[in-house]
Amino acid sequence: MSFNKEFWESKYNHQQTGWDIGYPATPLVEYIDQLTDKDLKILIPGCGRGYELEYLWKNGFKNVFGLDLAPSAAKEFLKRVPDFPVNQFFTDSFWDLSQKFDLIIEQTFFCAISPLSREDYISKMAEITNPSGKVVGLLFDFPLTEEGPPFGGSLEEYKKRFEEHFTFYIEKSHNSIKPRQGKEYFFIAKKQD
Repeated sequence: MSFNKEFWESKYNHQQTGWDIGYPATPLVEYIDQLTDKDLKILIPGCGRGYELEYLWKNGFKNVFGLDLAPSAAKEFLKRVPDFPVNQFFTDSFWDLSQKFDLIIEQTFFCAISPLSREDYISKMAEITNPSGKVVGLLFDFPLTEEGPPFGGSLEEYKKRFEEHFTFYIEKSHNSIKPRQGKEYFFIAKKQD
């Protein structure tokens, strides 16, 4: 199944956005709060309405980029954060990105792509992450099924996939939002030099 621009735009148009919690996820906020280099080039793929993107922007990170296929998501974000540069919010496909980033924040993007594309996801992340750059974020902890999105995954799968290109640290998220407590991992994947 292809989850294309029309698929995601339909989700927004029909208010089928169960992944959207309406604010930045606590584990990501805590991670962002300890970052000291405001010049990092940061990407949030599949950022939706961009709450983490907004949080970064309003906390002095100006080299930040969002990506989402749904034009409605981009429009809502840019209306809410009118001083954000329009050219830093991409509505192109993740697979077409050619820029490189120091930090990529994973927030409900991996779980939204077809499990058949997960190997491609890891390869693309490695391709667009600068040397010694990181992919950081949250991954769901529930059994992988053919129904989705969201699609689940396991600790074993995540380790196996990421460790080919990244030094991979993962643990149960201790500060997830209430509906996701015990159901997600926090991870840091540092690109191998």
